[in-house]
Amino acid sequence: MPEPFAPSQFATLPSPAERTPLPLPLEGRTDPRVLDAWCEWLGALATDAEAALAAAIAYRELDGGARDRWLSVLEQDSLRVSVPRIAVYAPLLAVESDPERRARITDAIGPMDAAATPRSAAQGLCGTLPDGSHIAVLITPLYLDFVQVLACSFRVERGFGWVRHDPIVDRKHAPRHGERIDGALVERTPLKSLVDDLAHAVLAHKRSGRDLPEALRVFADLFGPNLSGSSPPSAT
Repeated sequence: MPEPFAPSQFATLPSPAERTPLPLPLEGRTDPRVLDAWCEWLGALATDAEAALAAAIAYRELDGGARDRWLSVLEQDSLRVSVPRIAVYAPLLAVESDPERRARITDAIGPMDAAATPRSAAQGLCGTLPDGSHIAVLITPLYLDFVQVLACSFRVERGFGWVRHDPIVDRKHAPRHGERIDGALVERTPLKSLVDDLAHAVLAHKRSGRDLPEALRVFADLFGPNLSGSSPPSAT
């Protein structure tokens, strides 16, 4: 299946193990140089989109216990770096779907630092393919100039064909009005109506007995109870 937008940043990165220094255990930190290097890398998450994306990918590949340990380490080490707390947590939040860990990350971020306020608003793009299926793109701000991008093909009455998620993208590299994605010309569309259509597609997908793609669960706040319940979204 072709990539929905060209090409996913995932394909150009080295493996997360090569790009990302995983958190040092809280116990046994005997080499200050290693700790300094780890903290320097944490600081880079505020300005380096590739580092932030590598962090998101590495975290996404961990099991639940390892994710919990990463968060425990950040509770201490985020205080060692002079960047907004959201810079070290947002890459993790962008790929975390577990409600308890999402709440833990959100609590750790705390009130938004004015210096880290997103510099763009959420946007929706939509297009139609000759077969009648739709292409949707949701671009939601994270912090500074970073956004996350969800792209998918769907039919309101049937559900999803494919779903792609880029958790960290520099805003200037995100899809734009007038571009073609998988052959469809996408144009700006009101965000609420697009989310409502996607929420109906979520419901149709679930009713078909198919599992929802994990990427959609990251956007649970947008789609509300339709990820777990059976009530259709309001059309108002």
